Amino acid sequence: MPIHFAESELADRRARACAAMAARGLDGMLLFRQESLYYLTGYDTFGYVYFQCLFLGADGAMTLLTRAPDLRQAHFTSVIEDVWVWTDEQGATPEARLLDILVERGAKGKRLGVEWHAYGLTAQLGFRLAAALDGFCATEDASDLVSRLRLVKSPAELGYVRRAGELADAAYDEARRLAAPGAFEGDILAAMQGAVFRGGGDDPANETIIGSGPGALMCRYFTGRRHLAADDQLTLEFAGVYRHYHACLMRTIRIGEPPPHQVAMHAAALDSLAAAKAALKPGRPIGEVFDAHATVLDRAGLGPHRMNACGYSLGATYAPNWMDWPMFYRGNPEPAAPGMVFFIHIIVFDSDAGLAMTSGQTVEVTAEGCAPLTHAPLELAVR
Repeated sequence: MPIHFAESELADRRARACAAMAARGLDGMLLFRQESLYYLTGYDTFGYVYFQCLFLGADGAMTLLTRAPDLRQAHFTSVIEDVWVWTDEQGATPEARLLDILVERGAKGKRLGVEWHAYGLTAQLGFRLAAALDGFCATEDASDLVSRLRLVKSPAELGYVRRAGELADAAYDEARRLAAPGAFEGDILAAMQGAVFRGGGDDPANETIIGSGPGALMCRYFTGRRHLAADDQLTLEFAGVYRHYHACLMRTIRIGEPPPHQVAMHAAALDSLAAAKAALKPGRPIGEVFDAHATVLDRAGLGPHRMNACGYSLGATYAPNWMDWPMFYRGNPEPAAPGMVFFIHIIVFDSDAGLAMTSGQTVEVTAEGCAPLTHAPLELAVR
């Protein structure tokens, strides 16, 4: 069976989740985030795009409510034994089926935490769920409960992240090999993703960001492909992924001789990255990482061209986003701790000059500071 953690590790995670529930006075949790289900049980699916909920009782009892296509998926990929199915039909009310589960589990009149912040629980479904639970039990927004447990990675998880980092480095090797005048962006993407797949990796939780020419100043994927010109720039933000664990990289590759301003942007970006890594220390607020990055860029006169965040946590994430909680922004008080994994990205987009420069690295927080999990060269690649 494709369960990628020892049952004892999964059981320990659920025990810690139950302890966190008890500390908040909760009798159970309604879990909607696919990341939570994978973390606690191994359950691996994209069926969360429909109504799907795992009830986890304070006593550790579990019941999954899902659709018929995921019945076998749950038994194949997870340790969940009690799986209920709601039926696809006109006027289906999966929230009513969930109440049947809660009655059987003795949750009527109890206090339940709910993962309201979940991509699969749309506003429409959330309103219907809230109406169904009204008067049935007390609820509390506990969207952060499992997310906090997921922050510090176990040795097994870190092993998967390190493998993801190797795959990210291999993907960047392909990009540097192919990025040259006349190269087609589609060929570059295919080679990068092929390196990940050949290494046993997975699809990323969101599209690989690729843009050249004016598109190099974009922070998001957009459709449409072009060939690189003799005087061009190529920005890439991508991930190596293994067992859904992500390790990200970001680079801007120069095609043709770089103008002096872009060379200066690159030097400032590297200084900013070094300062950000130096500020990432256990016990310190992660907002200090943003402050360190911003200070360097502002002193270099690039303040108007930087972002208002410079990275975020990484882990096992599902579409539509590989960005995990928490994020590096000004004033974030969340303390770093050994075993956390972060992607630090430095983005400088000078729209007036039409120039882009980026650099990024995935790192692990250690007892002393942080250590890189991706090792791709940081120097400016010029083709």
